[in-house]
Amino acid sequence: MLQKLREKTSGWIATVILGLLIVPFAFFGMESYMSQQVDNYAARIAQPPSWWKSAPQVWPVTYLWKIHDIDAQAYRERLEVTRMNMREQQGENFDPKAFESVENKRRILDALIDEQLMKLAAERDGIVIGDVAVRDAIQKFPDFQVDGAFNADRYQLLLASQNPPLTPRDFEARIRDSLKNELIPAGIARSAFVTDAELDRLMRLLGERRDVGFVTLPPAAPDTAEVTAAQIDAWYQAHKSDYRKPESVRLEYVEVDGSALPAPAVDEAALRKRYQEQIAKYSSAEKREVAHILVAVAANASDADKKAAEAKARKLAAEAKAPGADFAALASASSDDAGSKASGGSLGLITKGGMPGAFDDTAFAMQAGEVRGPVKTDFGWHIIRVNGVQAAVQRPFEDARAELEKELQEGSRERAFNELTGKLVDAAYRTPTSLEPAAKALGLPLQTTPAFTRAGGPGIASDQKVLRVAFSETMLQDGTASDPIELGPERTVLIRVIDHEAEKALPLTQVRDAVVAAIRADRQRKAADTAADALVKAAKAKGLAVAAQEAGLVVADLNDITRGMPVPSPQAAQAFFDQPRPKAGGASVGKVLVGDQYLVFAVRAVRDADIGQVTPQERDTLRKQMSAAHGMQAQNAFIRAARAKYSIKVAEDRL
Repeated sequence: MLQKLREKTSGWIATVILGLLIVPFAFFGMESYMSQQVDNYAARIAQPPSWWKSAPQVWPVTYLWKIHDIDAQAYRERLEVTRMNMREQQGENFDPKAFESVENKRRILDALIDEQLMKLAAERDGIVIGDVAVRDAIQKFPDFQVDGAFNADRYQLLLASQNPPLTPRDFEARIRDSLKNELIPAGIARSAFVTDAELDRLMRLLGERRDVGFVTLPPAAPDTAEVTAAQIDAWYQAHKSDYRKPESVRLEYVEVDGSALPAPAVDEAALRKRYQEQIAKYSSAEKREVAHILVAVAANASDADKKAAEAKARKLAAEAKAPGADFAALASASSDDAGSKASGGSLGLITKGGMPGAFDDTAFAMQAGEVRGPVKTDFGWHIIRVNGVQAAVQRPFEDARAELEKELQEGSRERAFNELTGKLVDAAYRTPTSLEPAAKALGLPLQTTPAFTRAGGPGIASDQKVLRVAFSETMLQDGTASDPIELGPERTVLIRVIDHEAEKALPLTQVRDAVVAAIRADRQRKAADTAADALVKAAKAKGLAVAAQEAGLVVADLNDITRGMPVPSPQAAQAFFDQPRPKAGGASVGKVLVGDQYLVFAVRAVRDADIGQVTPQERDTLRKQMSAAHGMQAQNAFIRAARAKYSIKVAEDRL
């Protein structure tokens, strides 16, 4: 038998089989068979290789594609930041249910995807942002300004107050990345323009005035005609989907709310330890008021130009160091730095690490009033003067004590919340078919919901995440406890379906009255529509005034109305301006349903705006608004085109 096996495994068939087995091992390696990978992305962007942009996304070519993931944690962080911002902006008008909608969450994720695509586009095109652009962008932040001017103290304080604290270099790196990613789309948006002809046409339309007459038809009389059994059955059969009892569930749940946990006591030693750990947050670094004179040197300058620049810098340095020299006047006359030249070369207050290396080292080695230079950086030669020095300031422990205590209490409460949640999950997994034992073991109340549908219900049933889990196939079939569901910061719930009713058709006997009411309402709507059509037909033939008089109705006139005037209602006004212009000597007749009543109207005259009366300022404002709108459209078109070059997969179940 062994001899037969040896013979069978040494032929050409065995060679072919062995070759086929080698292929997957060559592509993926042994580790692919020995390990498993757990994906945790909210969206995955697949990019074809740069040398094969039309590469198909089929195996094994897909292994040549580059993968860029937006992980679920980054998405959740953006979601929470957006939630906090919207809650702060909208106050009592904030709608948590609307915010948790799938559509809103998808919009937030799409924004993250677009940011990643712009980053890839910037890397592909080799975009680089210079130090001056970064500095200018930071100085324009309103949060860093005092009385309309950039304030270095406020800048340092706000960076240090972040969690975790940011250094100026870290923040500058973020701004640099942001500017790099936004450069192309922002440039496209700014490139939009509006021609004079477009502007004139829009102004004529916006300022258009119309003369309109209208008649309000009375509501159709309630339908009292007989509804036969055959009509009832026919309506029911044609509208069966309207007469169904929706699927519903009832839950038991246990909630852990961190805000309800008692505030832990904090001892003095812990407070002082945290103070020392975060000393940078409570300290203001030494600042120096610095001015400079720049002799710029281009990166591609010739040797002769470089030598000439150095000689000029040495000459200026000698003049600046001379007794009684006016450094500000010299800078205003000779500096190549357009940003500081007008202010006598002043760069304002700077902190250590805020300027290029050699400049930074020199400025912080000088005394107040001292002039040094020339100093070489990538921008050229600098002559530096320190106008003043502000010593570092440290906020005393006693002043920061209350803030430190609050932070430690919040941290302790968060740890207690996480610990309690972990214990609840462990206990629930031990008895997954009931949450009662876990609730009793941890002293938490076991609560239940009334029956609710996929549209939601009161309490936790209004949360989209709860709805998604409650109606999942696993929960409906197994009847076991769910994984933890995060309702908000430090607020988690475990749920279990205790009652489930599938969607089902309601028998005609139960909905007969509703069917009869629907038939009568439909007849009434059709009667109103027929009456309106008849009046429109008569108005086109005889004129609205005559047709209305014959119908015993009164025409109301609105003359010289403009767009946006909500008369007699916004919906009616919109219909008046959507109606085509009347032909010479006639009127343009139409109808519109407002509430449960029809309006039949006739547009008698249309007059364009007199654009000669428009001021240059009004034209300029409208041109800017139109350009911004066109620019935004162009920017969105660019992003859509960029999306088409990548394969984007969204993990809907992680939203």
